[in-house]
Amino acid sequence: MLVMPTSRNHLMLRRQRRRRLPLTMLKIKTPKTQRAKREVEKRAPKLVESGKKTLILHGTKTSDVLNTVLTQIYHLKRDNAVKYTKKNENIRPFESGGETSLEFFSLKTDCSLFVFGSHSKKRPNNLVLGRMFDHHIYDLVEVGVDNFRPMESFEYDKKLTPRIGSKPFFAFVGEGFESVEELKHLKEVLLDLFRGEVVENLNLAGIDHVFVCTALSSSTVFFTHCALRLKRSGTAIPRMELVEVGPSMDLVVRRHRLPNDSLKKEAMKTTNGQPKKKIKNVSSDVLQGKIGKIYIPDQKVGGIALSNDVKGLKRERREARKTKVVGENEAKKRKTASK
Repeated sequence: MLVMPTSRNHLMLRRQRRRRLPLTMLKIKTPKTQRAKREVEKRAPKLVESGKKTLILHGTKTSDVLNTVLTQIYHLKRDNAVKYTKKNENIRPFESGGETSLEFFSLKTDCSLFVFGSHSKKRPNNLVLGRMFDHHIYDLVEVGVDNFRPMESFEYDKKLTPRIGSKPFFAFVGEGFESVEELKHLKEVLLDLFRGEVVENLNLAGIDHVFVCTALSSSTVFFTHCALRLKRSGTAIPRMELVEVGPSMDLVVRRHRLPNDSLKKEAMKTTNGQPKKKIKNVSSDVLQGKIGKIYIPDQKVGGIALSNDVKGLKRERREARKTKVVGENEAKKRKTASK
C-alpha cells in the first residue's frame, strides 16, 4: 500500500536534507607572493587589450554537425584557443545561475571569448557566441547552424591554404548589418572572435584569407571562409580573387542579450579620457614645445687646487710675456725718438 506524502511530510523531509548537507562557503584567495600578484594583474581588464583567447565548450548533448562546427572553429583559431571535449550539464548561458561554470572556466583558462555548442529538439545545432569582461558574461548571441559545409568538401590548390596566425579581411555584405539590431550585434561578436590581436601596422602581402558574411534576411547570415589569390593586373596593385576554402554555413539568429549601460561604460574605457601622468621637471609651451629643467649641484670651483700644468694658465703666461715684450719695444722706441 502506497502512502502519498502530505505537504507537512514534505517540509520535514526537506528540513532533514538541509541539516545533512554541509554548509560550504566560497573562499576568496588573495595573492601572497609578488609572482602571484603579477599573474593576477595580467588577467585583469586592461585599457589596451592584448590578444583574446577563445574557449570552446560542448553542452549536454551535441550533434555530429555541431561537433564538426566546433572542431573547425578551433582549427581556424588554434593558435589562440582552448577546446574542452567533455560535456557540461551545468552551463546555460541565458539562464540565471547557468553561467557560473562558464565564468569559472573563463577564469581558469584566461579566455575572454567563448563558443558553446548544444543540441535539442527545440533548438537544434545551437551555437552561443559570447564575450566576457573581468571573467563575467558581457553579452551573448545565440545562432542556429544550417547548410553546413566542412573544409574537406572544398576542392582548391593546397598552396592557397591560409597560414596560422595571419590577419584576415572581413567583408559584411548587406544593409542589415547597419539597420537590424541583431545583425549589428552579431557583426561585433564575429569581429572580436576572428580578428585576433589588434595591430597598428600591417603588411598587405601577409593577408591571405577573408571572412565573408552576407545578410540573407533580417535574421539569417551566410558565413564563409575564402582564401585570397593574387594575380597580375598590369599595375602596381594586384588583382584579387576569392577561393572558397571553408567552412561555410548559414547562421540563424535566435536570441541575443546586450550588456547593460553601466557594464558597457566600464568595458569601453580607453586611454584617451585618462589624465596623463605628470613628468617631473618637464613642461610644455605653445611656441617652444617641450621644455625640461636640469638641476646641476654646486661645483665648488673655488676650493679646487689647480696645478701649474693647466693649459689655461700657460696661455695666460704666454699672453703676459707678449704684452711685456711689446711694452719694452715701445719704451725703446720712445727713447730713440727723444734723442
